[in-house]
Amino acid sequence: MDKARPAVVMHRDFAGRALNAVLVAPLTTTIRDIPTAVKLGPNDGVDRECVAMLDALTLLRKDRFVRRVGELTPSRMADLCHALAIAVACELPLASG
Repeated sequence: MDKARPAVVMHRDFAGRALNAVLVAPLTTTIRDIPTAVKLGPNDGVDRECVAMLDALTLLRKDRFVRRVGELTPSRMADLCHALAIAVACELPLASG
């Protein structure tokens, strides 16, 4: 990434422990209403309104991490996974219920 910024770790826990780098979705305060951007805010553990950019995934070396800010709910992670599927042109079945 170009500068220090918050990001959402998109790797599975068990894979992240074995790798030197993990896949992250950077956060930005430039909020665009596009399907590959997921809005996050104070309820999600970040200090201001922002979006996770699922169309800007990058590998980040573990030694570049500064601190853990929080943990997203399973529902919010599902939103990120849906946006990721759109970003990489994968078809997902619609969730039921």
